[in-house]
Amino acid sequence: MFKLSTALRLALSRQGQQVRNLATTVGYKHALVNVPPTHCSVLNNCIRVASEDSGAPTATVGLWIDAGSRYEDSENNGVAHFLEHMAFKGTRSRSQTDLELLVENMGAHLNAYTSREQTVFYAKCLAQDVPIAVEILADIIQNSSLSEPEIERERSVILREMQDVESNLQEVVFDHLHATAFQGTPLGQTILGPTKNIKNITKADLQQYIDTHYHPSRIVLAGAGGVDHCQLVKLADQYLGNFAIKNAKYGKVAPCRFTGSEIRVRDDSMPLAHIAIAVEGVGWRDPDNIPLMVANTLIGSWDRSQGGGLNNASYLARAAASDNLCHSFQSFNTCYTDTGLWGIYFVAEPMQIEDMLYSIQSEWMKLCTSVTEAEVERAKNQLKTNMLLQLDGTTPVCEDIGRQILCYNRRIPLHELDSRIDAVNAQNLKDVCFKYIYDRCPAVAAVGPTEALPDYTQIRAGMYWLRL
Repeated sequence: MFKLSTALRLALSRQGQQVRNLATTVGYKHALVNVPPTHCSVLNNCIRVASEDSGAPTATVGLWIDAGSRYEDSENNGVAHFLEHMAFKGTRSRSQTDLELLVENMGAHLNAYTSREQTVFYAKCLAQDVPIAVEILADIIQNSSLSEPEIERERSVILREMQDVESNLQEVVFDHLHATAFQGTPLGQTILGPTKNIKNITKADLQQYIDTHYHPSRIVLAGAGGVDHCQLVKLADQYLGNFAIKNAKYGKVAPCRFTGSEIRVRDDSMPLAHIAIAVEGVGWRDPDNIPLMVANTLIGSWDRSQGGGLNNASYLARAAASDNLCHSFQSFNTCYTDTGLWGIYFVAEPMQIEDMLYSIQSEWMKLCTSVTEAEVERAKNQLKTNMLLQLDGTTPVCEDIGRQILCYNRRIPLHELDSRIDAVNAQNLKDVCFKYIYDRCPAVAAVGPTEALPDYTQIRAGMYWLRL
């Protein structure tokens, strides 16, 4: 009787747990479907307006422009980033002081950044101040004064910023990685540009870049938080409706080829080596991007300062912790319009480089040949969690809207993205990884005491297994 009652309690407990799990799953799916919708409209001049109204008391609005360092050549490399610096230095109707006082008096924050394919100007403010924020952003991109004294002043600021970037070894390694992977193409250029270009950029160069690349069809006004879409469209039409093309032959993105190659900057005075290795990935719109994102999550990241390395779900993290292979590593999946970089960056002591690289390539080969359903399921759950955590706040949501409208011409709903991730299985992951990783020539960038890094032919040989 006791055994029977115990078995019955266990069965009921399992059934109750299954019911709770089902309720949690249903609640999660229901929450994804009930996220506020993203509305999108197009002005007569082709500027797109997209927003998500969450009813928050604050809002983020910004202009996402499909123009970055990839649209530059060797002569004007750095001009897009230079323009970002000039954005808040005054317009034809406002001095820099007037602009700063206006923004500070309403408690808002203006910011901007430049990437290889996009330039972004955005404002964080109270929901009631959205009209003023939109007017300021429109004034900035249409009527920037580009005064000569401010250009000279920003020249020295950018040169100091370049020194700061050079002290960030992760940034340096990724710049080298792009330079060797996309050598001879615009994607191989740095965002800040070379020093000689910064010293020689003129007002005419800045204005020419605006006239050539700030085309209305490549501009998105995005909003998130307490933003009413109808109001945002009216504001866009009022302040950006007259924004017209100034150059009939506006610049288009040039295709960039990937080259398996390496670059090493050996410096034995440095205590640690910083190394990145990557294969060619895919563009934003490629359907293989989702399996590669899952694979990237499966490899994961780890830092020596984190606890639980030996109990980490990532095999590479457990190996790194137990055998002291590195100080940290992080996998990455960097996407552009038509190409990308899929790989890993790690920091290690000189004598551990070869063992760490061997472990990395072994894990890559496992992805191509023997990954299990349990591992893929775990990575999918982690990817979903990361995806939702990255959308916490009006600014990340606004950034997600602006980027996706530029990349896909729509914002992919969370429930659709969730379904795409769910559709990935072990066989699908192996097929995609085999396609992009197995027996492919990698790009390698290394800075520091790199003597123990195997030569390129040996690294290339690690990209396949003869046992197949």
